[in-house]
Amino acid sequence: MKLLTGALVAMLAGMAASDAQVPTRGFPLQGTWTLVAADKVLPDGETTRDYGENPKGRLVVDAKGQYSLQIFKSERLRFASDSKADGSVDELRSAVMGSSTHYGTITIDERAGMLVFSIEGSSFLNWEGTTQRRQYKLDGAELRYKVPPRVDGSIPVSVWRRLD
Repeated sequence: MKLLTGALVAMLAGMAASDAQVPTRGFPLQGTWTLVAADKVLPDGETTRDYGENPKGRLVVDAKGQYSLQIFKSERLRFASDSKADGSVDELRSAVMGSSTHYGTITIDERAGMLVFSIEGSSFLNWEGTTQRRQYKLDGAELRYKVPPRVDGSIPVSVWRRLD
């Protein structure tokens, strides 16, 4: 009897396993990413830190390419008050200049080697409603891309590591 019960349990488990769906990624960047580096390449070729020594950040991308991205400089000033509305000029400047956030949809132009960000909302209002193309490299669990050059000629470079 024990042998028959064991065989029945094994058979049912095998049937259930064969019906189980193996999750697949619908979009190559789908998942949660953590920021590894937020640097910039200066016009002379030197690479320096853009968001401090220990920047923080998350990039979350769903199966359809909808994304949310946040980058924060770890050396931002703390507000003396618990109210942003009462922040000093220096505290407010540190908060704005020490962060970059935006969300929208992201697609991949494989032929050109570009990520295409269609930005719906951003902490920098001028980016809202814009499309930005960024040269990228995806190497396993590491994503690296270059932001278009700034007015001063520096080129921001973001490096992300997949968490899931």
